[in-house]
Amino acid sequence: MQYPTTFKRLKSLVMIRYLLLAFALSFLSCKTTTYYISRHAEKSGNTMSNDPPLTPLGQKQAMDLQAYLANKKIGAIYSTNFLRTRATAQPTSEFYHLAISLYNASQSAGLVDSLKAHNKRNVLIVGHSNTVDDMLNEFIGNHVADDLPDAEYGSLFIVKKKSGSYSFRKIAVPRVTP
Repeated sequence: MQYPTTFKRLKSLVMIRYLLLAFALSFLSCKTTTYYISRHAEKSGNTMSNDPPLTPLGQKQAMDLQAYLANKKIGAIYSTNFLRTRATAQPTSEFYHLAISLYNASQSAGLVDSLKAHNKRNVLIVGHSNTVDDMLNEFIGNHVADDLPDAEYGSLFIVKKKSGSYSFRKIAVPRVTP
């Protein structure tokens, strides 16, 4: 009687497939989503405008940010609608062939809520010295940061979401441009 042996093998193969599927689904549900929150790069102080461009150093800082994020699988980019924030995000936008989605700086909490609700991809968010901390505090759920000093450029806050829990660390973006 060959039939019972064949049936047992088939049953075992089906069980193995279901176990592999269950493992794959549990692995995907534990995926870490990472939010990279950056203040815009160095802005020009030699202008009367409230929307100054980046300095040459600021342009290099934007390129350094893109170089750091080159292997981070960025899936979305958000920026306020100012020259300095868009110019900071632009090199990363071009590298990943992604449009920059604009958000209102006064509504950064709404952006964070929206990202928390549905995002499964890594995101770059470019803001300002007085909004980066707001977004960070909103992600973490309590007060962990204050406004950045006006002269502080080149810091990157890395917020990780894993299994519904958020953690962060602050780094200095490595300099790679001469």
